[in-house]
Amino acid sequence: MLRGAALTTGALTVGGVVGLPGMAHAAPAIYNPFAGYPITGTWEEHIRSGSLGGIDFGMGVGTNLPACGAGTIQNIPNNGTGGHTVTIHHADGYRSQYMHLSQFLLSDGTAVAAGTVVGRSGGAVGAPGSGSSTGPHLHWHMINPSGVRIDPLVYVGQNPGGGGLPKTTTEQDGIPGPICYKRMQNWLRITSGYTGPIDGVPGVNTYAALQRAMRGYGYTGPIDGVPGVNTWKAVQRLASGWGYTGPVDGVMGPNSWRGFARFLNQDQWD
Repeated sequence: MLRGAALTTGALTVGGVVGLPGMAHAAPAIYNPFAGYPITGTWEEHIRSGSLGGIDFGMGVGTNLPACGAGTIQNIPNNGTGGHTVTIHHADGYRSQYMHLSQFLLSDGTAVAAGTVVGRSGGAVGAPGSGSSTGPHLHWHMINPSGVRIDPLVYVGQNPGGGGLPKTTTEQDGIPGPICYKRMQNWLRITSGYTGPIDGVPGVNTYAALQRAMRGYGYTGPIDGVPGVNTWKAVQRLASGWGYTGPVDGVMGPNSWRGFARFLNQDQWD
């Protein structure tokens, strides 16, 4: 069982103000960017082992780490047992911390949106930045405005407005837009190696991941990030399992998009 860090985090303020106990604070929008990875250390297991708490997600060294919400970046090299740590300072004094990183990617003070890749995971025993980690994984916890470490999964559950992406209306109107593409990017992040931002603006990396995903639906062309008729035929085959009854001709019309959007609107891609 991988164990996270057990260290006290000070009331640092970069891009956010840490409030005083008893103050009212709005809840920033946070989602779980690691839903596609197994939990290798629960919050309760951390507490029982003497840690201040956290969630461990098993993942290979070098995995891209998307920001769980908008905020400002602070990098903390060799942060005690936590090793290389990225802190995301959210609105109203909330903070998220990712520990045991192998690489920082952004400068201190960088403003990020949810889904922006902020670093790469690490945790290999004895590797630079691993701290006290016993194996490759990511440790994630949040800190509330009073400076108390909190369980991010509990936070997401208690603040459903920030618990994930909204459903796309493409399921009703057949017109793809930014929310539809954000959900597509998040699905591809979880399943098919997409590592770019969840910004609703699909580019070469998004479409290359889509082509990888479509291998399971009969796509045999190149993974070049340039979708053509054969890519979209495979998407229509996927959509046929979600209510699409039209031809598999590689021409995405409203009915094709409705079926695809029903697939994307599954809760697991929130």
